[in-house]
Amino acid sequence: MSINVNEEHQLFHLQTANTSYIFHVMINGDAGQLYYGTKIPVKADYLNLDTHEEHDCTNTLTDDQTDFQLELLKQEYASFGKGDFRYPAFQLTNPDGSRISEFKYHHYELTNGKERLAGQPSAFASDEDDSQTLKLHFLDDVNQVELVLNYTVFENEDVIVRSSTFINHGAPVELNRALSMQLDLPDRQYDLVQFDGSWARERHLHRSPLRYGTQSNSSLRLHSGHQSNPFFMLARPHTDNNQGAAFGFNLIYSGNFLDSVEVDQFDTTRVLVGINPEEFGWHLGTDESFQTPEAVLTYTDNGFNQLSQQLGAFYNHHLLNQNFVNQDRPILINNWEATFMDFTEDKLMPIVEKAKELGIEMFVLDDGWFGHRDNDLSSLGDWFVDQKKFINGIGGFSYRVHNLGMKFGLWFEPEMISVDSELFQQHPEWRIGAPKRQLTPARHQFVLDMSRSEVVDYLYEKMSAIIKDTQLDYIKWDMNRSITEAFSADLPADRQLESGHRYILGVYDLYDRLTKAFPKVLFESCASGGGRFDLGMMYYAPQAWASDDTDAVERLAIQDGTSYGYTQNMWGAHVSAVPNDQVGRLTSIDLRAKVAYFGDFGYELDITKLSPEEQATIRDQVAFYKQYRHLFQFGKFYRLESPDSDAQNVFSWEVVNDDQTEAIGARFQVLNGANPAYIRFYFAGLDPEKQYTVNDSDEVFSGQELMSAGYFVPRVMPRTPEKDPADFKGSLFIAKAIK
Repeated sequence: MSINVNEEHQLFHLQTANTSYIFHVMINGDAGQLYYGTKIPVKADYLNLDTHEEHDCTNTLTDDQTDFQLELLKQEYASFGKGDFRYPAFQLTNPDGSRISEFKYHHYELTNGKERLAGQPSAFASDEDDSQTLKLHFLDDVNQVELVLNYTVFENEDVIVRSSTFINHGAPVELNRALSMQLDLPDRQYDLVQFDGSWARERHLHRSPLRYGTQSNSSLRLHSGHQSNPFFMLARPHTDNNQGAAFGFNLIYSGNFLDSVEVDQFDTTRVLVGINPEEFGWHLGTDESFQTPEAVLTYTDNGFNQLSQQLGAFYNHHLLNQNFVNQDRPILINNWEATFMDFTEDKLMPIVEKAKELGIEMFVLDDGWFGHRDNDLSSLGDWFVDQKKFINGIGGFSYRVHNLGMKFGLWFEPEMISVDSELFQQHPEWRIGAPKRQLTPARHQFVLDMSRSEVVDYLYEKMSAIIKDTQLDYIKWDMNRSITEAFSADLPADRQLESGHRYILGVYDLYDRLTKAFPKVLFESCASGGGRFDLGMMYYAPQAWASDDTDAVERLAIQDGTSYGYTQNMWGAHVSAVPNDQVGRLTSIDLRAKVAYFGDFGYELDITKLSPEEQATIRDQVAFYKQYRHLFQFGKFYRLESPDSDAQNVFSWEVVNDDQTEAIGARFQVLNGANPAYIRFYFAGLDPEKQYTVNDSDEVFSGQELMSAGYFVPRVMPRTPEKDPADFKGSLFIAKAIK
């Protein structure tokens, strides 16, 4: 069993294949954290982990129980105002205006499997035997609010999923703060590893030692944002990709979030993850409940690669859309950087025909096909085809694409509205905006109030009609701005703090309805690139556009950082034209493809304008990717060199298949160095006993040799023709086991 309960001592020991998570009910009725880390044996009690010492100048439970001081204790889900002055996991306002809660343990439930949450994305069981769920019920006798702490153990993946539920059995209360999980660790000897950036440079790795006080990542944009990703890690200072202890945390949510790490005066580290309490509130009426999003926890003492692989296995088995989780993703071409909004059907068809000739499998029509949209000033919300561009309608164009034997995809930005649109003329009240205030546009567009059911109904009707008309295979769902002047005309004044969470629930509702009605349509999430790259989106759309920045060099840092908390089948990666549209850099089409192979591969340029030699190169790239697509998309991913040790000049990745018979490694070097040392490429994840060739070499290597002694890499020679510069180089190493 994954969950062991000692009813006599009210002790709960959650075990995965390699970890233990232990907590108990304390004498005040709260839950206290005892241990999370490497797996230890089950015992009747852990007195050593539950030691108390009295400290002066510190609040006590009672005058008689002076060694029980909440400020010194590790807890599971702490309140505020009872002697623990660290940031709490929750807070609510009672009918009398007080903000004090006294939840006391009532009972527990233990079941096999895992149910999905209603109305929001969540983990699920593949079958009843692959997980166990524990629910601890606590009751506040004064306000009659029930608190349920939810834990699901996914044993094989070394993952625990947590959330909290508030159920009100009494008079209405106001929920001011409701985080998904809390973890108190017994010391502060950790580095905070977070993934931050901005538009076009998302999810760059940043690592810093914990300090006293609070460090946090967060968003108040009503989407998870380019600036800080919800995924982060706590790692021992010596931990790297291959060894050392690390905790990983991620949130299955797409709105305002908070990842908080607080080190207190006694060197305890408190981790809090959940909905950002700023700009949040929830009116909890009698017999109403509130469910927090789910948070994902994992631990390993074998380095970051192992942690990433645990999460990847969990996502694929227990989170992503199962219709696509093992399905090879199609090689696509997107017309955005080829035409932007300046196109007609006749202008697009040569690109489609050339794509078919080169072996590309899907054509994706981006922004500009609807309303009267020739630029970004109009038509968002008017989801009907622009007949000037498509004489035979969008269905007619889709028929021509399908008739060539290609799949067809389409861009939508359903959450947005233009003032210059028929929809705005009909429903100005659907636009988000505080009354009597100047509104703040972005990209000349505003946001629809997705908390309103009639907005979701409208979008479902319009998108469904287009999907049916086109027999659509793929949707790129974009979201191109943060939300300002947050206000819902559909909510009363005293419930406006609910609008942000209700907005996200509306987005989830639309996604849920569409993915259930059209289960064969592959959805890709996009938010100006990587602005909503989170597990909430991935639940519905199993891949996301990693960044609007398609420059191969910039993508190295973006994809490397992304790989810590997500898997390569979850991000789109394309070859675009040069000079690159975002940074103006010139790189070879060879490098651009090799970087993009590690993801859901595609192209984003006008292939009809390329030379015959370049087109032949694309044909070869497409054929190569098809040969190794499943390995690139679903192979076990390894980061082999840490870029922070080499000023981000060298990145090395590898993917290995399940039976360790095939692996592809890549070494990317941004700038060539003068008189460099010998270079060896060290594989990982191979079978030490198997025999391999590398790039069809005559020499045979054991897996142990390739991992321990490495494979020699010739240096890039500086005296090369001008058309083949020495900088911006990528090399692939294909290891195949000898049968």
